[in-house]
Amino acid sequence: MSFELIAFYLFAAVALSSAAAVISFKNPVHSVLSLVLTFFSTACLWLLLQAEFLGIVLVLVYIGAVMILFLFVVMMLDVHSVPKREGFIKHFPVAIAVAAVMLAEILVLVGVGNADSALASAAGAAAYETQMAGYDSNLHWIATALFSRYMLPFEVAAVILTVAIVVAVLLTLRRREGTKHQDPAQQVLVRKADRVRLVKMAAAGNAADETPEAK
Repeated sequence: MSFELIAFYLFAAVALSSAAAVISFKNPVHSVLSLVLTFFSTACLWLLLQAEFLGIVLVLVYIGAVMILFLFVVMMLDVHSVPKREGFIKHFPVAIAVAAVMLAEILVLVGVGNADSALASAAGAAAYETQMAGYDSNLHWIATALFSRYMLPFEVAAVILTVAIVVAVLLTLRRREGTKHQDPAQQVLVRKADRVRLVKMAAAGNAADETPEAK
């Protein structure tokens, strides 16, 4: 068994374990950190499979951007399952553990890159060369496969993500006691007579200036 195959099984095990932790943790912040580790382990798998573009996009887009949106959603949902306002120090051990595992995976990737090329399977290298024949790069191959053979799954995934965003917005707009909400329909139908009322009042003079006769 080559070192590259061992690294593949290691990254796959970490990805599966962290994915299970996402739905196992009661604390939403810990779940988000576990999801970060899942994405990072998957990116390592893509790099091992020589799909560098997918690995880099997974790190830059999902970990760097989408996970920030997830954190905003977690904060807007106002989840009461675990005390939220306990400070960063409560989540620090989990963050350190996730960072340590990510560092270990980076070191394993560096080891795979520096390993002797003789460890690689000749049949696997030949299959890769055959698969990439006619393409300028793996990015060209991914784009051709994604928008031809896998066009329907790609569109279904886009619809699922759109529905997830809409549902997240609806969850944040749920009614809670002690909060004020706006009704756009009522605001559009408002009339001037409902908001402004003119009242006629008789003019009154200063009592100090009145004469005894007037009193």
